[in-house]
Amino acid sequence: MPELPEVEVTRRGLARCLEGQVLVGATIRNAQLRYPVPEQLADTAPNLVLALVRRAKYLIIETSRAAIIIHLGMSGTLRYLSVATAPSRHDHVDLHLAQGGCVRYRDPRRFGAWLWVERPDAEAVNWWESDERLRQLGPEPFDPALTAECWYRATRGKKQEVKRWLMDGRAVVGAGNIYAAESLFLAGIDPRRSVGSMGRVRYARLLEALRRVLDQAIEAGGSTLRDFVDDRGEMGYFQHSHHVYGRAGKPCLLCATELRQIRQGQRTTVFCPVCQR
Repeated sequence: MPELPEVEVTRRGLARCLEGQVLVGATIRNAQLRYPVPEQLADTAPNLVLALVRRAKYLIIETSRAAIIIHLGMSGTLRYLSVATAPSRHDHVDLHLAQGGCVRYRDPRRFGAWLWVERPDAEAVNWWESDERLRQLGPEPFDPALTAECWYRATRGKKQEVKRWLMDGRAVVGAGNIYAAESLFLAGIDPRRSVGSMGRVRYARLLEALRRVLDQAIEAGGSTLRDFVDDRGEMGYFQHSHHVYGRAGKPCLLCATELRQIRQGQRTTVFCPVCQR
């Protein structure tokens, strides 16, 4: 599933093609995604793209008429193409631009989502966050207001395992399975440790590690494990830098101890029993 770095890589690539352009409609080949694709997309009334932003794993195309909110689901990708490029079986939506190109959405598993939020008469900053799916999200990992002290105070008395806590989207957004595992390794923290047992120093190490891992992943173009490609169809390369994710049974790159694999909830966790305490 595309995580925060993959979504941010997509945003940066498409922003160059979309911002300041005019949408003139859409072709919807298959409306049956996680939710039905909104019919308003196909409206041919000109619609100026003001900004392309990311909130957690959502992309928001803010326009003069509405916000188009996109979640890539498990296998979704967005690419900027010529309208002359023939669509394939899993290409479900094209957004048409006045200058002639299109943004094409491909999703073999069809678990992604396209949402339409009308622009209100009285606007506020980030007005599109009124959508119920965005309203309940936790803080962004790079938000300066997010501090280790915030995490420390919020977890007093709690027994939840730190990896599951990091991934639930309330403490911070964007720490999916890959990047939670990698961040905990970099911070030297056992993923089974309870959040209530962690002090300020550990939280400071974890927040610094999460930001470093996400930043490195974005610069590497994300991780391509199966389906992900960026807006130009190119794969990411961060998977070649994974220290623990997908390496169960292999030697730790720091101490050579065999990496262990466990189940936490419905997810697989790989960690080093020596380096992570």
